[in-house]
Amino acid sequence: MAGLAFAASAAAQSKWVDRDGRVTYGDAPPAGANAAPLRRAPAALPQAEDASADKKDDAKDVKKPLTPAEQDAAFRKRLQDAEKEREKQAKTDSDAAAKRENCTRAQEYARTLEGGRVTGTDAKGERYFLDDSQLAQEAATARQNVRDWCK
Repeated sequence: MAGLAFAASAAAQSKWVDRDGRVTYGDAPPAGANAAPLRRAPAALPQAEDASADKKDDAKDVKKPLTPAEQDAAFRKRLQDAEKEREKQAKTDSDAAAKRENCTRAQEYARTLEGGRVTGTDAKGERYFLDDSQLAQEAATARQNVRDWCK
């Protein structure tokens, strides 16, 4: 019985109190009854102040839902873009590692040249000592390499 009363009240559109003080639900309240509506009309969407100008712009900006094929193509493009970004980052990382390695080697060579007697090897594989002018030239080159690689 209670379920039927609830179902009837759920289908009703108005609620009022009758002359005997009972709460009554129904579609049409009697004349003179202070009825409260149970279902509210859907609220209207707020409109822009200048609707005519917005309608012209909105017609161009409206996006249609993507088809599965378009969604797949967009997904594949995002994957390709992400892969390109990963490759770019990997190249940047490897370039930075190579620069650090070259800097370290240039610094070590510059310290070696500052240490005194330095030897070299000629085309025949024979060892020779650098004279003062060769040592100064190699030291200048090493300092330039340090400046270039260790920025």
